[in-house]
Amino acid sequence: MPPRRCKMNMLWNYDVQDTCIVFREWHITSTGAFVLSCLAVVALGVLYEWLRGAQRALDRRIAAQLSAQGKGKARGGTPVSRSSLDGDSEEAGLLTGLPALKSRTGTPLPISARISRAALYGITVFLSFFLMLVFMTYNAYLIVAVVIGAALGHFLFGTHLDVDGVLAGAVDGKGMACH
Repeated sequence: MPPRRCKMNMLWNYDVQDTCIVFREWHITSTGAFVLSCLAVVALGVLYEWLRGAQRALDRRIAAQLSAQGKGKARGGTPVSRSSLDGDSEEAGLLTGLPALKSRTGTPLPISARISRAALYGITVFLSFFLMLVFMTYNAYLIVAVVIGAALGHFLFGTHLDVDGVLAGAVDGKGMACH
């Protein structure tokens, strides 16, 4: 019997056996393995939503620490604006030859907070692209597993709503975007 090979479909499909998920090593050879793989994809979708909540929680914790140190607007500190330090950035650009710097507002973060935020963001971006690749198998069952994982994760970790923030238009509307 010849060795089994991964099927590569660029069209909607319902294949169960010989489906490979992202890696050649994640080769599905039985219905049971496919069901377990779908459950793993659901778990990854839930993990993605947990990570998004963890990012927001980390930001709140860092903001509370900075506020307790007297930094930021909440304690009367003045936010640093890059454009106020470097002159009017509207004047800079291609026509003048001056470097255009993006205006930076807010409180500068300590390096430890920047590293923590960057690491969590990197993991979240990796997982979002991984789920996108699973989606791109065009396998109906795996697509449904990604969507169920995202919905279940949103249900589990989206238990609170900042009503004032929503009404003010300050909502994180990324949804299941890649990043």
